[in-house]
Amino acid sequence: MRGTACSTRFAEASVDASSRLARQPFRSGRDRTQQSKYSNVSTLRTKHGAAGPTDAVRHLSIGEDDAGQRLDNFLGRLCRGVPKSHLYRLIRSGQLRVNGRRQAADYRLQAGDSVRVPPIRPADAAAPDAVAIEAGADERVRRTRAGLARRLPVLHEDEALLVVDKPASVAVHGGSGISSGVIEQLRAARPQARFLELVHRLDRETSGVLLLARRRAALVALHAQWRERAADKRYLAIVAGRWPLRTRVLAFPLHRHQAPDGDRRVSVRAGGQEALTRVTGLLRFELPPLGEFSLVEARLETGRTHQIRVHLAHAGCPIVGDARYGRFELNREMTRRGFRRMYLHAQSIRFRHPDTGRPMLIEAPAPEEFALLLRAGGAVWPAPRGSGGEEEGA
Repeated sequence: MRGTACSTRFAEASVDASSRLARQPFRSGRDRTQQSKYSNVSTLRTKHGAAGPTDAVRHLSIGEDDAGQRLDNFLGRLCRGVPKSHLYRLIRSGQLRVNGRRQAADYRLQAGDSVRVPPIRPADAAAPDAVAIEAGADERVRRTRAGLARRLPVLHEDEALLVVDKPASVAVHGGSGISSGVIEQLRAARPQARFLELVHRLDRETSGVLLLARRRAALVALHAQWRERAADKRYLAIVAGRWPLRTRVLAFPLHRHQAPDGDRRVSVRAGGQEALTRVTGLLRFELPPLGEFSLVEARLETGRTHQIRVHLAHAGCPIVGDARYGRFELNREMTRRGFRRMYLHAQSIRFRHPDTGRPMLIEAPAPEEFALLLRAGGAVWPAPRGSGGEEEGA
């Protein structure tokens, strides 16, 4: 039998002591005062002190350092070595509660929340073997994710921030058929990290600068800069078509909707969300017989889903390799020639450090795929800046 029994078993009062002993599951000859298999619970600093034996219900108060975490991630760090299926069963069954109520696994903990953690121990004699197999599988997954995280180039790290250069084709988080992304991989590689959360997101196909907060206060401070549009985010893109060597301001309102195939899409629509992108042409080149292409820099004033991709496509210059908003026939020919990615790269972010207020500029070098495509068209790399002429409105 698999699973954990988190509630205390009560014997009927009418059964004598000998029959009770006979009906109890077999246990090893160890001292029953020792902690059970699932008692390898890491120390958690709360108002109630360190984690105690798993035979007792614990009530943990969430502090500022733990606020913002998902409930399942918090429980996973608290109960290291316990298979995730057992922890999710505690959440789904309502045995683990927040402020006396059931909460979903993706609930974000708040400072001051009270988390009830029930006893966690094997249910019967068959459980340890099955649990050991499952725990081993979880450990293999963790090691695989940690190995992937070690391949992520670190652009900057301090007590408040971690900045990595995300490769193209790697999601920032798991979900929708993706087992893990950057955040899960980094958490696996840094199991002692009390807090690690994404500050912003990049599309799976986009490479470049990705910020993560190592403290709750840093996350809140950076989100405030994002809301106030104080952060300067710039992207490089290679687009199909002839983009002017000056700056155009694209101010097309964007509307999110679901396509007939169930996929999430964004389109330009009157009454949609405000969206503003400044796009500067850097250079142009030609790939006979496919036509003309342009290297551009896109500066985000707002941060809508797929904003740069939709704005450029609507302006008549879709990003090369964009399977969702680009030109299908062109993308197929580019793939045949060996250019297999979407050519969008988060080149830099300028912001103020959340602790010191010091101006920060984090840059990620353009991937080699960009240089290869430019060289194929006879273009000079690195590309010179635009002429800095007048901005042209959309």
